[in-house]
Amino acid sequence: MAPQTTRRAATHTPTAPVLTPRALNRATLDRQHLLRRTSALGPKEAVAHLVGLQAQNVKPPYFALWARLAGFRPEQLSSLIEARELVRIVTLRSTIHLHTADDVLTLRPLVQAARDRELKQFRGQLEGVDLERLGATVRALVEERPYTMKELRDVLGARWPGATPQALSLAARCVLPLVQVTPRGLWGRGGQVALTTAEHWLGRAPGPVPAPDDTVLRYLAAFGPASVKDMQTWAGLTRLGEVFERLRPRLVTFRDENGVELFDLPDAPRPHEDTPAPPRFLPEFDNLLLSHADRTRVIPAAYWGRAWKGNQAFRTLLVDGFLAGVWRLEESARDGRAVLTVQPFGTLTRAQRDEVAEEGERLLAAMTPAGITSYDLRFGDVMG
Repeated sequence: MAPQTTRRAATHTPTAPVLTPRALNRATLDRQHLLRRTSALGPKEAVAHLVGLQAQNVKPPYFALWARLAGFRPEQLSSLIEARELVRIVTLRSTIHLHTADDVLTLRPLVQAARDRELKQFRGQLEGVDLERLGATVRALVEERPYTMKELRDVLGARWPGATPQALSLAARCVLPLVQVTPRGLWGRGGQVALTTAEHWLGRAPGPVPAPDDTVLRYLAAFGPASVKDMQTWAGLTRLGEVFERLRPRLVTFRDENGVELFDLPDAPRPHEDTPAPPRFLPEFDNLLLSHADRTRVIPAAYWGRAWKGNQAFRTLLVDGFLAGVWRLEESARDGRAVLTVQPFGTLTRAQRDEVAEEGERLLAAMTPAGITSYDLRFGDVMG
């Protein structure tokens, strides 16, 4: 492995090397399997290694794994979701993630404190609601059959007319570990969001709330080197500093260019910052762009906020390891045609355009339905 690019920070302990943004970029990309696709992990193992995939929409987990795994086929992931080995549930940052069944039963209890804080934000809309009774009521309903959010709002609103129906359904999601049942989440199949409890869906109860130490180590393995605030941003938790201190003897430390202390696993890969990084098409909400307090390791300062518009996130393009544009894929089953449009944020070199086009053609061949027989890849205008 090539030596890590470092600089000494004159104002800090000389034993803590400084990692440049490019060095952090290459380290994180390597752990995310975005420098080269891996054949060593299957979809389930990859989801476990990445500690879940953002899954607000159906397709992002599929595109996230295609960008990381050699030979990935969407049907592989669908089969695991249908077999209940992978499950969609609200966990990190109060957002829907796709997790292994084991992580659903351990990670969700670990981040329950964040659900409790979320609940306080709309507690004023729950007039007269006893949360313990609410949880028992919802559990009885959804374990008899899965309920949609609208059905929950209607039933709970009738029982607690003084409360806001939307707040009641959100409170249910905070109080109970509610999972989305299939066919929601399956490739090429539609389905409303319908919910039941994790215990009912998986046929086993969660264990006791685990200590966060193991999750810190897993986070560093997938997203490090990272600061305490980085992990707190990823998990939606607070007060993790004492956990890092407890783990310090097992970790190595660095500094970023602003002097922030970064922790890492001693044997984790930290490639040279000049290591080539091929173009990658990532889905909206990919955790690579969301899992650090300081996101400059992936997002250039000039492009901050460009992958978002209000609450909408765009599918993103990496060039040389950094955010460089957005993309969209339009499919027409009637015409049997798919069009991939790439919209860069800045001017790409001829070589970069060629590499992006080649990667885009691979995406079109692998990630469009069987009925699509013709493809088109286009470069839109540079976004100003």
